[in-house]
Amino acid sequence: MNAKTRIATLALAAMLFGSNALADHGNNTYARHNGVQYDYAQVISAEPIINYVTVSAPVRECWEEMQYYSVDRNAGRRDGSTLVGAIIGGVVGHQFGSGSGNDAATVAGTLIGAAIGNDAARRRNGVAVETHARPVERCETRYREHREKRIDGYRVMYRYHGQKYMTEMPYDPGRKIRIRVDIRPAG
Repeated sequence: MNAKTRIATLALAAMLFGSNALADHGNNTYARHNGVQYDYAQVISAEPIINYVTVSAPVRECWEEMQYYSVDRNAGRRDGSTLVGAIIGGVVGHQFGSGSGNDAATVAGTLIGAAIGNDAARRRNGVAVETHARPVERCETRYREHREKRIDGYRVMYRYHGQKYMTEMPYDPGRKIRIRVDIRPAG
């Protein structure tokens, strides 16, 4: 093959390829992908599909309460009297009994002496109990429910070659929708 023949063959192949491409994509909007044809259709309407759901949300609520407590101002003064009474009671109790009975008498004397000493201090100094209040913050988590409107998708009506079709989609497609064109021989 000489150079002129080779150039003529390449030019002819280019024209044939170009004319096939124009024939496939000239006046129609078909697009082929792996043997499947796609086209675009005009969207007539896209209405949201609305679903109402109940949502439960945690809410932390806090408030102040008054907490009351008592303080005995003379409690420290009674401690010394109680201790002295326990010592004296223990010594006196130790004087009674023998053996294991001696130990029991010592313990009993200690307890009785402590009670007597505490009581004597209480009578001498009186009971000076003061009641105080202080604010304390209390918190609790509660759940509040409310209804929300959710869009579950879109009911889309579109027109293709004069026919109306409807489908549901997870999004609003806009003015055009891409469709798959299935062309098969009848019969």
